[in-house]
Amino acid sequence: MVSDNTKIGTGLMFLGFTFLFLGVIFLFDSTLLALGDVLFLTGLTLTIGASRTVRFFSRKDRIRGIVAFFGGVALVLFHWPVMGMVLQLYGLVYLFGQFFPIAAASLKDVPVVGGLFRHPSVEGFFSSFGR
Repeated sequence: MVSDNTKIGTGLMFLGFTFLFLGVIFLFDSTLLALGDVLFLTGLTLTIGASRTVRFFSRKDRIRGIVAFFGGVALVLFHWPVMGMVLQLYGLVYLFGQFFPIAAASLKDVPVVGGLFRHPSVEGFFSSFGR
């Protein structure tokens, strides 16, 4: 059974992604991007719990990605949205890079997009993230 915190956290993460998407669509509107960042981080904390969130963001082997991600959040909050989003994207790729090949492998079995993920160039692209 899913707890209420997990349900609320998932909703907040969805809202965070929505505001981040809208912020990018509206030419990097820093207010929407900042709201999306705050909602995403709050939702992540509620979804996986405060102690696991702190443990994830305090791993020494991922310090470059952590600093890049939170530096990007700070830049967005200080109204430098384009540079902030680039830095956040780098941080997310560095933090979750090992997860991308796993997600791509599971998407190969999906009926509609499976053929795209089985293409050799796409396989090579996603396999380079795990290194």
